[in-house]
Amino acid sequence: MNPVLSIIIPCYNSEATLESTLESVLHQDFQAWEAIIVNDGSTDLTEAIALKWVNRDNRFKYFSKQNEGLGKTRNFGILKAKGQYILPLDSDNLVMNDFAQDAIDVFEKNNKVGVVYGDAEYFGERNGLWKVDQYNFKKILTGNYIDACAIYRKKNWVDVGGYDENMPYQGHEDWEFWIALGVLNVTFYHLNKITFKYFVSKYSMIRSFTDTMEQLNNDYIFKKYNKQYQKSYREIYSLFEKNERRYFNNLKSEKFVINLFTNMFFGIKFFNLSDNNFIK
Repeated sequence: MNPVLSIIIPCYNSEATLESTLESVLHQDFQAWEAIIVNDGSTDLTEAIALKWVNRDNRFKYFSKQNEGLGKTRNFGILKAKGQYILPLDSDNLVMNDFAQDAIDVFEKNNKVGVVYGDAEYFGERNGLWKVDQYNFKKILTGNYIDACAIYRKKNWVDVGGYDENMPYQGHEDWEFWIALGVLNVTFYHLNKITFKYFVSKYSMIRSFTDTMEQLNNDYIFKKYNKQYQKSYREIYSLFEKNERRYFNNLKSEKFVINLFTNMFFGIKFFNLSDNNFIK
């Protein structure tokens, strides 16, 4: 069976960015795809834009539902997907032309690989490179540093029961998903190249999080994976100490400022260990 990629595009009031996102999908090198646009209760012109693209190319498919949030909307779209590979694509990001083809080549050559991801280029209110590290389970436990814009086997999504819809607040579903795949020992493959363009905006969902909202989500994840955190406690604490020293050295040199993800677990403070991470 020839590989098919299902690109899942949740939308909420995306009229300003959706055109460019769909344009990037249309012009990628890999052409055996379907793009499932899911309107999550938008009140702007998102539907009109989506329907225009459906009429332009029948590989674009459109669904509309009441507003339920990102995790439920991704799951809704994936349930409609016919492809054996899934690419979640935010409606303000741009997929690079060669990402899907590169990822499919990796999957087809190595059936042990479950996720393929790469680096990103910022645009919008910030420019530059987001260099992403190799997947490390203990590191991902301390905070997310891999964006949802990665390609994975649909089977993996089925195996973990999809994106968790029960977190107190929507916004950390991709982090929990990467942890869930790590528990199953899924192999991640990092492409050492830019695979998508990441739109930075002060109006993005995650930047509207309060400390309380973030803490409640983190507590939920810590409790859900309590056994993994306890088992990896010493290694995680070692990573924390190493990153803390590096952080203060960087502050002293004033060469750059690290993006921190802080939390509390077993009475210690965790930092996001990705130097250049900028989560929406």
